[in-house]
Amino acid sequence: MKQKRLNHNAFYDIFHSPLGLLYLIFYNRSLVGVSFQKPRGIFVKNTDVSASLKSELGQYFDEGRNSFSCKIDFMGGTAFEKKVWNALKQVPYGETRSYKWIADTIGSPRAYRAVGQALGKNPIPIVLPCHRIIESDGSIGGYSSGEHIKRRLLDIEYYTLQSGDTTAE
Repeated sequence: MKQKRLNHNAFYDIFHSPLGLLYLIFYNRSLVGVSFQKPRGIFVKNTDVSASLKSELGQYFDEGRNSFSCKIDFMGGTAFEKKVWNALKQVPYGETRSYKWIADTIGSPRAYRAVGQALGKNPIPIVLPCHRIIESDGSIGGYSSGEHIKRRLLDIEYYTLQSGDTTAE
């Protein structure tokens, strides 16, 4: 039986978040994924890039950091999905927008259902804050990692804003 070769350009690091372990997946020096599931076929490795992101995630959870400095690379996804994922950067910390707002923002006002499907495939949640996208009627909508995670992220942001501890970066 032929054994799969590990890609030595890909690695992951682990971040201990208030939500549990987050696996930060990198290819070369670019972030390609954030997952609640341990990745297979690649090694765990701590680098300056992963250490920087872990520090920024700590600031996100503790102080309300809104942006991340790491380079992002999409290893998959259609052109439409990438437009949706990139539009998430426009949603401020502690605020929500609707699926329709994203559709309007990317110039496809009738594609709000497709927006929801694209958000379900977001490979870099939290860093690209798909949890901030809710239904037009104010209901929470879905989340690939579970609605309880989405609610928790929104609660963390809400209470951090209420405490006045946010940092703008």
